[in-house]
Amino acid sequence: MPGSPEPDRSAVLAAERERTGEQVEQLSVEMARVVAASESSNADDEHDPEGSTIAFERAQLAAVLDAARGRLSEIDAALERLAEGADDVCERCGQPIGADRLAARPTARLCITCARDQHRA
Repeated sequence: MPGSPEPDRSAVLAAERERTGEQVEQLSVEMARVVAASESSNADDEHDPEGSTIAFERAQLAAVLDAARGRLSEIDAALERLAEGADDVCERCGQPIGADRLAARPTARLCITCARDQHRA
């Protein structure tokens, strides 16, 4: 909305870090539950007629947990860059990242041009 103040990026990142940290905790608990269930079961999950295997469920959960941990690392790195005053400079070309890009993606490390070039490669 025109004229509305931009949200404080540190507050946005802190809120996102809290949400992502909670997600990592929940997924870690769920992973521990799945692992414990598979250890206590003597079922042949490779030939389970009920559908997806326990191994598949564990692999899927591990992928989501890894992604959440990666997101948490991105947020921490963005908070560190913000504290150092280098949060709005492209790590590749050294040009400004741009307020619109940072508003849309507060963890951005690259300007839109470098990000586009990286995805094309």
